[in-house]
Amino acid sequence: MPTHAEKRVVPYSAAQMYALVADIAAYPEFLPWCAAARIRKQTATDTGAVIEADLVISFKLFRERFGSRVTLHPAENKIDVEYLDGPFRYLNNHWHFTPQADGGCEVDFFVDFEFSSSVLQAVIGVFFGE
Repeated sequence: MPTHAEKRVVPYSAAQMYALVADIAAYPEFLPWCAAARIRKQTATDTGAVIEADLVISFKLFRERFGSRVTLHPAENKIDVEYLDGPFRYLNNHWHFTPQADGGCEVDFFVDFEFSSSVLQAVIGVFFGE
């Protein structure tokens, strides 16, 4: 059950970081463990959008697809991710971007998940150790 929480100040604006994380289709271009991304469905809401997407994660010898529901809250610079289907028992992920006085932002990242397979769980434990 790896859980990872991290806060880091970066020299990019909250809007820039929000746009980067919200652009799910571009993940394979800059995330080394993301082999592919596909948007299943995108729905506008009163406060942002809800995107259902598939990601193919690739690490060492493992390659797995999973689906998630991504809720975008642009006015709050916040992104919430819920697990839909794939190799996990559960997955919860949250991003929040807080503007800083110098023009940068604080990135608040949280992820909590568990794989259904103990083998995958052991492999991801190695990844979190690197």
